[in-house]
Amino acid sequence: MLAPGIHVGPYEIVALVGAGAMGEVYRARDPRLGRDVAIKVLPASLAGDAERLRRFETEARAAAALNHPNILAVYDIGSHEGAPYIVSELLEGKNLREHLDEHGALPVRRAVEYAAQIANGLSAAHDKKIVHRDLKPENIFITTDDRPKILDFGLAKLTQPEPETPEGNAPTATGTQPGLLLGTIGYMSPEQVRGIATDYRSDLFAFGAILYEMLSGRRAYQRETVADTITAILKDHPAELGTIDRRIPTLLSRIVERCLEKSPAARFHSTQDLAFALAGSLQMASDTGTPVGAVPAATTAGARGPLPWMAAASVLLLTTIALAGAMLLRRPPATEDVVRLTVAPPRDVGQIGITLRLSPDGSRLLFPATTTDGLRRLWVRPLNMLDAFAVTAEPETPAARPATNTAAGSGTGSRPAPVISNTPISSTEPKRFFTARSMRWSSVLSPSK
Repeated sequence: MLAPGIHVGPYEIVALVGAGAMGEVYRARDPRLGRDVAIKVLPASLAGDAERLRRFETEARAAAALNHPNILAVYDIGSHEGAPYIVSELLEGKNLREHLDEHGALPVRRAVEYAAQIANGLSAAHDKKIVHRDLKPENIFITTDDRPKILDFGLAKLTQPEPETPEGNAPTATGTQPGLLLGTIGYMSPEQVRGIATDYRSDLFAFGAILYEMLSGRRAYQRETVADTITAILKDHPAELGTIDRRIPTLLSRIVERCLEKSPAARFHSTQDLAFALAGSLQMASDTGTPVGAVPAATTAGARGPLPWMAAASVLLLTTIALAGAMLLRRPPATEDVVRLTVAPPRDVGQIGITLRLSPDGSRLLFPATTTDGLRRLWVRPLNMLDAFAVTAEPETPAARPATNTAAGSGTGSRPAPVISNTPISSTEPKRFFTARSMRWSSVLSPSK
């Protein structure tokens, strides 16, 4: 333990802030810039391993290269009497684990706001090829101005195996080569617990477990022993959030489920897509005027009796009529909204065609794709949903129809607006899905493909 007044490099120790398995954290003064900083002094026993020290310094420099408001800023690294240390910004507040232990589940809006900021910070790190590998509530700090900060990038590589704990929260052995575990049981992805190669998608799994805990107040994967926890991560799915708290929106539950997919390929294709989806869930609530986490009106009204419910329905009806009249009388100028999204392959689809087309109202995306059994079909992806569905009206095989009768485009000649349709064997009339625009003629619609 360092006493106040001792100099660690150019920094003067002021007081001990805390201590843990990774070393001791001190409040220190930087006389050169006249500011207080935090210094984490790592155990001197690690300094004898030249490879570990080299990797630590490399990752510390990588973390220092990150400049994001939701990532702890690293200022300097050094060595004091054989013990390496890291100098970072000094934070005031509590870590997320302390918040959850004290208050349980967070209000839905606050949990989503925290999650969106954490996702933005992770995205900045992943863009620079830096993977946290040990994301958990203990490594997320909530400052006094309500800003989450991600801590300890790469420090998990320096931890040593510790005894198993009933909570299944023990740090594991270090290393990134196959066969060794890296992370914290309970927040590790299936590929991590298997000891195989990992990438940024393991962080997405841990993120999903953290968001699940913020919303529900319970851990996604917690069993009596570490072995049982690992089995749960590999095989089980946590209880649906909607069954725990009906105020949690379905869209938000789908985002969490997507993060917790067992297969890395089924998770979000990028951390920026995840951040975009979270921001969209907040924006959707703002656009509809519905607070995130509000109990559905039908549920709450039923508890108060029929008369208040009827009064509320009357007010809602009158408001709807007034808004509809205003929209008819005053048509706002058309605006073009930029929509940014990633088209994820539907389940059981091996390849997506490169031709993508948007419906005239801008709400749906049309694309050809080949299923794993070799069948080429058309798929429709509503832009307000995460999944696409096959353009098939009934489960029967569609009747053979010439491609020219199914989709027309801007290939040649002057033609009416094309219609995407499908005719089941049991029907003689095509079922209209939507009128398309700017379509290309393509053999993907031919039944012979």
